[in-house]
Amino acid sequence: MVNAVVLLATGVNSDGHREVLGMRVATAETGAAWNEFFADLVARGLAGVRLVTSDAHRGLREAIAANLPGAGWQRCRTHYAANLMAVTPKSMWPAVKAMLHSVYDQPDAAAVDAQFDRLIDYVAEKLPAVAEHLADAREDLLAFTGFPKDVWMQIWSNNPAERLNKEIRRRTDAVGIFPNRGAIVRLVGAVLAEQTDEWAEGRRYLGLEVLARCRLTVVADTGSEVRPDPLTALTA
Repeated sequence: MVNAVVLLATGVNSDGHREVLGMRVATAETGAAWNEFFADLVARGLAGVRLVTSDAHRGLREAIAANLPGAGWQRCRTHYAANLMAVTPKSMWPAVKAMLHSVYDQPDAAAVDAQFDRLIDYVAEKLPAVAEHLADAREDLLAFTGFPKDVWMQIWSNNPAERLNKEIRRRTDAVGIFPNRGAIVRLVGAVLAEQTDEWAEGRRYLGLEVLARCRLTVVADTGSEVRPDPLTALTA
């Protein structure tokens, strides 16, 4: 018997609808597996990716950087909170958690930065390890502020993808042991096909106007704005 994992990527296309970009069955969630997965997506035409939201799996991050060099990376706020909780004393976690959540309640990017500063100041003296953890994660955790506020809730975590993962786990757990890899692909593929139909028939995940603003990139040396390849504006 061999354990297996399903690697999955979903995205928002140029029409503002979510779609499944790809799925691969691997024996483990390794850097090599993620690299092959993203290389295949690019070979099949994935381009114009502006942002990838994920957890901080090292192999995944390296695969994103290697195969999607123009894309930014947003560290999922939900996964990060779990990481931060692991280094925070249990008695202090409720207060730290509340302060962390308050960062995401701010009205604009400047206020987000200021509140993050207050969070670090709050823990710096009594919890230096927590302060260091926050400082190290800051840039990746706040990457969402480089995009219009209208989409912050959609890009600062990969919770929508986690809901799909949960449904896949529910279906595969019901089967338990699969006779071969093809059987896994068929079952998971059926779940993804159902989800794809639901997304295609539903309302846009991102409106066209805000999606257009997400595509705009400021060129540092000229201050001019350019439009990159519009195939996929954001992925999560």
